[in-house]
Amino acid sequence: MSEILTLNAGQLVVGFRQRSLSPVEVMCAVLDRVTKLDPVVNAFCALDEEGAMSAAGEAERRWMRGEPCGPLDGVPVSVKDLVAVAGLPTRHGSRTASPDREYADAPAVARLRRAGAIPFGKTTTSEFGNKIVTDCPLTGATRNPWDTRLSPGGSSGGSAVAVALGMGPLSLATDGGGSIRIPACWSGVVGFKPTFALVPAGNTASWTALSTLGPIARTVRDAALMLDAVTWANDDRPPGAGSPSGYCDALDNGVAGLRVAWCPVPDGVSVASEIAECVERAAGVFSALGATVSQADVGPIADYYGNGRMHSVQWSVFFAQRVRHMEEADRTLLDPDLKALADAGAQVDTATFADALLARHALGASMETFFGRYDLLLTPTFHCGPPPVPGLPAHLRQAPVLTAWCNQAGVPAISVPCGFAGGMPVGLQIIGRRGSDALVLRAARAYELARGEFPAPGPELQNAGDTEIAP
Repeated sequence: MSEILTLNAGQLVVGFRQRSLSPVEVMCAVLDRVTKLDPVVNAFCALDEEGAMSAAGEAERRWMRGEPCGPLDGVPVSVKDLVAVAGLPTRHGSRTASPDREYADAPAVARLRRAGAIPFGKTTTSEFGNKIVTDCPLTGATRNPWDTRLSPGGSSGGSAVAVALGMGPLSLATDGGGSIRIPACWSGVVGFKPTFALVPAGNTASWTALSTLGPIARTVRDAALMLDAVTWANDDRPPGAGSPSGYCDALDNGVAGLRVAWCPVPDGVSVASEIAECVERAAGVFSALGATVSQADVGPIADYYGNGRMHSVQWSVFFAQRVRHMEEADRTLLDPDLKALADAGAQVDTATFADALLARHALGASMETFFGRYDLLLTPTFHCGPPPVPGLPAHLRQAPVLTAWCNQAGVPAISVPCGFAGGMPVGLQIIGRRGSDALVLRAARAYELARGEFPAPGPELQNAGDTEIAP
């Protein structure tokens, strides 16, 4: 049964089609893995075991008839607890949120169901996705699958850990400043932030005007499969039709002839030497694959408003707005980090906020010009390794400058594992211009194939004796 958990989504679908695997046995294996490992890593905050097994049975019957309802029929998918899943509560990692079950899916979850995927559980997040580690008063700390003393990153840490440990091959997450890419980097999996608003967010999921939904997976092809499903808007498409949006269509076309900019140490960012070396080797792979790689000083990619301030101003104001109508009793239940963020946002004046928005516009325009000269940009995903749990060290409290600017510019960006530093995974970030999601995925796939299979953390979990996860 453990071999099933190493299979990616595409391999599961092949097994279902050939009848060498059944959706029921796959779901049983996934739920069993969650039961065994989640008490250590704390990646899930809610499960729908009964609903998942019922859906798996229905998928199995469709495959036995040779009538799958979509390209992901029977594939287990977890969903970050900022996104609504019918039958499960959406708690946002907050003691202030209602524990009532949702009556309807968020649009992206509805599309996953229509493609046949089975949303079976909600993954942990920092409160309302406010920071780049995954701990909160509601669910406590989530732990890194490579070393449980460390954070997996955040705010989509539960999703990244679930995928890394075989607790489902796919997870739907959100990214408002790096919340998909950072935990993907530190957990050794693939995390893709699409072009802003490419994936439907619904009425509340993108309330910061910076966050977008995207996939976390073990392979780039799986990320593309999931993106196909969640961008599938044509309700008239016949059931069972594959590759509805086309992100898989040219995935294996390589990078020969592409103009690639490589920025190993962006201006003002201190990148750990081992991480910089991993990214430099990855850039060399692109050259070997036929791309024209040029080292570029993309300054200032991080900001147009002073050392992360452009992002920090907007982020704090949006969180101030989020909590401003809360009763005082509810405010006392908030994560102290979120309270401090919201309090800072309440002090921002109109002129400062307008300056941050103007800086965002300037950054977007500048990057459009940049991507007139280059097709892609390579950087590290993060400049250092993960911190210990719980908490967020002072030196990591500013906006994550290597990832947050991508949200400001609205551009697609993916983190792909590219090696290890200090025994922990390192991520290569591949970035393209707005709307070039298929090209970014294609480049990531080319690198992934050249790199070879990336190891997964063992289910025995290093340092698993340190398992305190209580809030």
